[in-house]
Amino acid sequence: MSAIHPKITEVLTHTFKVPVAEIHPGSTMDSLEMDSLAVAEFAVLIRETTRGDRDFDQLPKNATLADISRFMDTAAGSGARMGGGAAMSNAR
Repeated sequence: MSAIHPKITEVLTHTFKVPVAEIHPGSTMDSLEMDSLAVAEFAVLIRETTRGDRDFDQLPKNATLADISRFMDTAAGSGARMGGGAAMSNAR
């Protein structure tokens, strides 16, 4: 898994109290029962944690954690900073 995955896991478990057993590459924000406000907060926290400015609006609403990690790693690989922005998905 990518270098960002542990940071994603940490934010989900500590801030949003998502059980570690539910966090896997195929998880989506919907499957983790994150509502739109939680998803927006998640994006901000990931941006702050990674000191990045990547815009999550470019991701599809049903993006998996693997998609999010890959999206952020791609930015890092191209010389861009990793990070987040707006909501990716919403339902709880």
